[in-house]
Amino acid sequence: MNTNTYVVIMAGGIGTRLWPYSRTSRPKQFHDFLNTGKSLLQLTAERFAPICSTDNLFVVTNTQYVPLVKEQLPFLSEHQLLGEPFGKNTAPCAAYACYKIKKANPNAIIIVAPSDHIILKEEAFLSKIKIAVEAARSTQSLFTLGIKPTRPDTGYGYIQFIENEHSEIKKVKTFAEKPHYDLAVKFLETGEFVWNAGIFIWNVNAFTEALQTYEPDMAKLFEEGQPDYFTDKETDFISKTYAQCKSISIDNAIMERSSNVYVLLADIGWSDLGTWKSIYETSPKDENNNVVSGNVITYDSRNCVIKTPVHKLVVVQGLENYMIIEHDNALLICNIDQEQKVKEITNHIKTKYNNQYN
Repeated sequence: MNTNTYVVIMAGGIGTRLWPYSRTSRPKQFHDFLNTGKSLLQLTAERFAPICSTDNLFVVTNTQYVPLVKEQLPFLSEHQLLGEPFGKNTAPCAAYACYKIKKANPNAIIIVAPSDHIILKEEAFLSKIKIAVEAARSTQSLFTLGIKPTRPDTGYGYIQFIENEHSEIKKVKTFAEKPHYDLAVKFLETGEFVWNAGIFIWNVNAFTEALQTYEPDMAKLFEEGQPDYFTDKETDFISKTYAQCKSISIDNAIMERSSNVYVLLADIGWSDLGTWKSIYETSPKDENNNVVSGNVITYDSRNCVIKTPVHKLVVVQGLENYMIIEHDNALLICNIDQEQKVKEITNHIKTKYNNQYN
């Protein structure tokens, strides 16, 4: 295990499409959606245990969630918990972590990953990460993982690569936003596109140089914090910095604009657990193709995801392609093919009931 390897877990999102479980008070990364006895955040931290020591693991989250991270990952020290005063998308999140780590180790190789993804083929995943880490150690290029698509999914971003039969690391040609269905079909037909997993690997100097080139104002802001990182002045500095920092993703800030970006093709059983349908697709199913968690009896019901409290008997009859989700003080019953409406529903609920159910 190389002491120069670091992992940054981004754990600040709310995940409104997984309401009523995922809420502002306790977002999805702190829940056990897969019935493993561990939250998505805990599973992510465990996944990287063979890659880096716990001393080199950092978690970036909203300041209000720092106590939840402490509760679930009690082995982390205070300086490994990076609290954001408010969300500014993923580029400031990565910049904060990378500039702080650079102060401690200017030779750091950093893996930046979301806290809410599922990886079913963990050995394959670790193999790909190690390949990318070694590549990042010897070059100033930026690396990401690309997932071989299994369907024309319109919920993911895509990466087009330039074929190189001599290497599984491909030079990136272009990034594509979430496409409409017909375009997604064409992407698959070409064989030149992979899903964008949002997992990044780079040496810290390659990242800071890219940020200085494409987002110089942001780079300057975080560079000025060098005297304050790992001190009691860090929190005040970050509060002031985030107030001045623009909101932008890592992809938009540097990956789409850099000429030295490479993608490592990966078949790792990956899924972005962003919706109830994605949880349905990745979970074990009963004889009627239902995903059931709780004290549930079903009759003539198929292709449903049902997650309800164990202390309540729930009987479902005659439903197909539905999600029935109960948590705390709310119950959601919605056609699973209309999953994208959940975010719209939660916005309406917030307007009507303030934060009572959010």
